[in-house]
Amino acid sequence: MKVIPALYHTFSFFFKKSASRGSFFLGVFIFLLNSTAVAQYPPPAGQPGTTAMYVDSSAFIGWAISCMVVRGYIDIADTDSTYNGSNRATYGDPYYGISKANDSVVSLGDGGIATCGFDPPIANGPGFDFAVFENGLSNGFLELGFVEVSSDGVRYVRFPSVSLTQIQTQVGTFGSLDATKLNNLAGKYRAMYGTPFDLDDIKDSTGIDLNHITNVRIRDVVGCIQPPYATYDSQGHIVNDPWPTPYWSCGFDLDAIGVIHSASQGIDNQTGKTHILMYPDPVTSQVHLSINKPGTVHISLFDVMGRPVLPALEIVRNATIDLSSIPIGIYFGCFTFPDGSTETKKIIKQ
Repeated sequence: MKVIPALYHTFSFFFKKSASRGSFFLGVFIFLLNSTAVAQYPPPAGQPGTTAMYVDSSAFIGWAISCMVVRGYIDIADTDSTYNGSNRATYGDPYYGISKANDSVVSLGDGGIATCGFDPPIANGPGFDFAVFENGLSNGFLELGFVEVSSDGVRYVRFPSVSLTQIQTQVGTFGSLDATKLNNLAGKYRAMYGTPFDLDDIKDSTGIDLNHITNVRIRDVVGCIQPPYATYDSQGHIVNDPWPTPYWSCGFDLDAIGVIHSASQGIDNQTGKTHILMYPDPVTSQVHLSINKPGTVHISLFDVMGRPVLPALEIVRNATIDLSSIPIGIYFGCFTFPDGSTETKKIIKQ
């Protein structure tokens, strides 16, 4: 946690000034160092502040058109173990990973991989750019996956992920996870709610065109905390999730990948610039819009479940929209330009 270095220097000052206070502050400091129990990421679907995106959200403009799967073992620690005559996951067909999420899934198994293709490619627009759907049974029973993207199908870049789940005890076969301790891991949300990803998170990566993402790859995290089989997040933490799951439907279960921004939208594919200036961000009451394309632009505002929250609007060039009547939360403004191109912008109301 970024706060730790500052706290360390602060407490060191008190240690030097007062030995009698030292044990108290040392206890506080040790608690903070072990504060993986502290919630710091968005909560489950349906709770205030969540980033979960419902399958019917109008923010989705497309879905994967292809899916190839390399199945993992049903139990990576015992590769001789079988279920229905196979030592690898067998549930579902790869084509279940294409088109709109519908709770039909393909299971990857321990460490299995699904690679999905997109045409037109995904592009780096404002806010989230795509979302991955798994079939978690509840807000707690979650199976996780790393997410990687490629613009040529050869070089892949992994999103920086964080798992703050404790690693002293293995999360059991039907155990639970806390979504507020997970970031940039597919499967963070329950079935029919996508986990969104923002390509800006990997904007400093080399050898990849963020406005031409042709492939998204999901890799099951395994979830075992035993070092020989463990997988690690971008900060070096072991990722602990339900394990073992020695069944034909084990590992990450891919339902779909929904596209929010694509190369066919109103985004300048060479620069990543958009045609819409929106401020302030976040917004408390009124949001101001400036459009740099001619003609009348149609605007619809939806919540994360795809429900309209205001009547559709039409503007030319500039407008101010009053959002004081809608609740605090995350919304999506969908803009349709006269030439038929579209652009979606995330709006945070606080």
